[in-house]
Amino acid sequence: MIYKFRSKAAGDVIMLGPNGDQLLRLLRREPAARGIFEAAAMPELIAALRAAVAAEEAEEAEEAGRRAQDARADDAPAAPRGVTLRQRVWPMVQMLERAQAAGEPVVWGV
Repeated sequence: MIYKFRSKAAGDVIMLGPNGDQLLRLLRREPAARGIFEAAAMPELIAALRAAVAAEEAEEAEEAGRRAQDARADDAPAAPRGVTLRQRVWPMVQMLERAQAAGEPVVWGV
């Protein structure tokens, strides 16, 4: 499934199914084909996404510190990291902020 989040206050945000499911779970919602985020709930939603990003980054920093302690001079360089949660949810954070400022909901699947 593909999620297409829409709001009159911002451009569309499109996510593949697994990424959209993850986003909805971070926002304490069950993944669903259709839904709405009301303008009144947006401060809480934005805070939840920012908290999830901060938690992931703290975990990554801790893991990097452990790797650095265990590193040897002859070890191969670490493989590049994939897309971070911050990069993945940033368009949605921006959409929620714009929708909140305009008093517009964010919908998907309609």
